[in-house]
Amino acid sequence: MKRRLLLASTLLAASAALAQGSPRPLKIVVPFGAGTSTDIVGRILADALGRQLGVAAIVENKPGAGGSIGSEQVARANDGQTLLMGTVGTHAINPSLYKRLSYQPLRDFVPLGFVGATPTLLVVPASSPWKRVADLGAATGNVNFASAGNGTSGHLAGELLNVRLAKSFMHVPYRDGAQAMTELMAGNVQFMFYHPAAVLPQVRAGKLRALGASGAKRSAAAPDVPTLMEQGVKDFDLVAWFMLYAPSSMPAAQRDRLREATRQVLAQPEVREKLAQQGIEHAEMNTDQLDAFARTEIAKWGEAVRRSGAQID
Repeated sequence: MKRRLLLASTLLAASAALAQGSPRPLKIVVPFGAGTSTDIVGRILADALGRQLGVAAIVENKPGAGGSIGSEQVARANDGQTLLMGTVGTHAINPSLYKRLSYQPLRDFVPLGFVGATPTLLVVPASSPWKRVADLGAATGNVNFASAGNGTSGHLAGELLNVRLAKSFMHVPYRDGAQAMTELMAGNVQFMFYHPAAVLPQVRAGKLRALGASGAKRSAAAPDVPTLMEQGVKDFDLVAWFMLYAPSSMPAAQRDRLREATRQVLAQPEVREKLAQQGIEHAEMNTDQLDAFARTEIAKWGEAVRRSGAQID
């Protein structure tokens, strides 16, 4: 009996020592639901970073309040292993959209790497008579546009289109992008701006038609779709983007280690190909460029929020 007890205690001690010596898992918080573009990007990075660092890497979906709930969780994390899959929404739109935001992007986060950006596509039902943006601009009567919710990039793109075309298209927010697309294809709304990865399968299936891309240049995922600016809409350059962030409280040595790992991962051709399949184009930025980019985006989207009149308590 004593021998069995001694053996059991030895095995328990060995297991505890092994557990203590094992590297802690890396956690990437995705502040939106499973299956969203942000979730897909987060899982691509988690898989690649886990292999690069030789640790387990998990994704935790923490949706709600336009990404604010998950972002706040990471801002307060102090375990040195929790990161945020941030977006244009969490770090450029929300500061102006929410009256009382529970975090400050520039104060509470440090960027580890710019993952990439994608223009949204302006799409209409295949049955729509509109073939180009000018046709939409000449439309009369009630025209409604859908979005994945108040304050999303699709909502603000629609409001900016109102400004640029001197129109008053009515915004109809939905629970998420999938529901908005379903309503669009049913003809219950007339257009929407949304990510290429989501709308292109429906375009190819003949259910939607793409009229234009929202960025300064065409989407690599849809090179045959001209930009709105190519079609005469002035100063229309809104793109959705993704950035991997660490909380600013993370020790510098760990932050630098993760930044270098992120740089190496984003340089891998297979990772870039997976991102390209989602319509996301990578661009390398150094620390100074990241800081300038963040401040420019906050100012640009802040103006779009103010023009839209959207605000959330």
